[in-house]
Amino acid sequence: MSTPARRPMRLVAALTSAAVALAGALGAVAATSASAAETSTGDSAINGYRNVGYFTQWGVYGRNFQVQDLVTSGAAEQLTHINYSFGNIHHQTLECFIANKAQGTGPNGSDGAGDAWADFGMGYTAANSVAGVADTWDQPLAGSFNQLKQLKAKYPHLKVMLSIGGWTWSKNFSKAAATQASREKFVSSCINLYIKGNLPTIDGRGGAGAAAGVFDGIDIDWEWPGSNNGEVGNHVDTVNDKANFRLLLAEFRKQLDAYGATTGKEYLLSAFLPANPADIAAGGWNDPRIFQSLDFGNIQGYDLHGAWNKTLTGHQINLYDDPADPRPAAQQFSVDKAVKQYTSAGIDPAQLGLGMAMYGRGWKGATSSQPWGTATDAGPGTWEAGNEDYDILKNLGTGYYDAATGSAWRYNGDQWWSLDTPQTIAQKSQYIRSQGLGGGMWWDLSGDEQGELLDAVAAGLFTGAKGPVNPGTVTPTPSPTPTATTSPTPSPSPTTTTTPTPSPSPTAPTCAGTAWSRSAVYTGGNVVVHNGHKWRAKWWTTGEEPGTTGQWGVWEDQGTC
Repeated sequence: MSTPARRPMRLVAALTSAAVALAGALGAVAATSASAAETSTGDSAINGYRNVGYFTQWGVYGRNFQVQDLVTSGAAEQLTHINYSFGNIHHQTLECFIANKAQGTGPNGSDGAGDAWADFGMGYTAANSVAGVADTWDQPLAGSFNQLKQLKAKYPHLKVMLSIGGWTWSKNFSKAAATQASREKFVSSCINLYIKGNLPTIDGRGGAGAAAGVFDGIDIDWEWPGSNNGEVGNHVDTVNDKANFRLLLAEFRKQLDAYGATTGKEYLLSAFLPANPADIAAGGWNDPRIFQSLDFGNIQGYDLHGAWNKTLTGHQINLYDDPADPRPAAQQFSVDKAVKQYTSAGIDPAQLGLGMAMYGRGWKGATSSQPWGTATDAGPGTWEAGNEDYDILKNLGTGYYDAATGSAWRYNGDQWWSLDTPQTIAQKSQYIRSQGLGGGMWWDLSGDEQGELLDAVAAGLFTGAKGPVNPGTVTPTPSPTPTATTSPTPSPSPTTTTTPTPSPSPTAPTCAGTAWSRSAVYTGGNVVVHNGHKWRAKWWTTGEEPGTTGQWGVWEDQGTC
């Protein structure tokens, strides 16, 4: 089936809305992981930072990237929010909808397009299911929606958002936002479909309330209000889109809060924010009033250059400006320049996330190992020319890193690729800290299946001083049984604590293994013994005592010796 394109081959911005959600007993199968021991009634954070990742609807096909892969790679432990992308807007009703219709070509190719099969129709075997239980033919919810529900049951700190639009499906935003009546209708349809979970019935799946509890909020990815830099065929009102965009976000906030008042939950609203100053101005993206509606937004930190310019290599993820950039000043972009477009306008840095790439952009016929050399065309890509996953590129040719620009690239004598690497992510993590930002965001999770880039941001942000994001009130819950159940996890007694630090009995036997040392450095997978328990490190750490870092901290309790 044809799928929406990845990020556009030009400077684009994606608005990521996050909604505050009350996590609870969510799945049809009880979690078996010890990590499912607490839930949050507010925003989610690890050590005060958000870590948002996009999971694409179409990745379950050619890429064979399933929700379960987030468990096996360890990504689920390191993420705080997952943005499921994308939802479409119907070209006639101007409402959120789900259907089975392949994406077409040309300016009308997105009309009526959708993939209900990937969303909630596809059956999963026990082997590729998060819960380890096969889907049945008659269950109303299957597909990625059900897998995400199971993931939340296993990792209750996760917030799952439905991202609307994207490069391919932003065509009808302008019309849906045009009037008060159209805004109310559009927002109501999105909440009914995704938050209330009232799915259409397609091929025996779906129905009223079938997807209830899957999504904790809405992410808005309108590319781009008031700007003609979006996909060909997009409806754009250069005069009114800016004001209507702000009013649309306010309507989402109003209706999400109203529905939350009836359920006792808080729903998140986030957005993907452009880096191009022209797009920022056209849509009013750095207007502080829109952040009264948004919980947070994620700034595009990639696609700053690419093979849409087929003959000039250069940086697509650079943190700072490159003095050697030969392009006109208006076409010279950097992450730092984009961030300052927002913070200088008065936006609270804690509401901003920094977007990072799990893919590279590149060229072939490159004549120099250094940036801004000549090339002949877009580099070969598995899914799209000029675009390739980090997993494919990380060992190509020779790697280069420039701390002055915060950029990395690889060159093999012919191909030249710009990409994020553990080195650039480490530098960007320190930048996030120094600027008081709320965390990071990734496009998209399928590009780094081993979790190397996630490990790098975890090392930079999940240890040491806490960040600015309040993760909300934590509620402990008893450890669930490993058997299938349709009942919610019972409420704990008031005396239950979330992160106990057990003291060993004086008569307890001595633990076998390596004793934890405050001065030692540990990496993900290392096991130590401390205070009568064994502890496994989830990522790089030093100086953090096991039993003091909390359920979502670096040390995972493996039980008594």
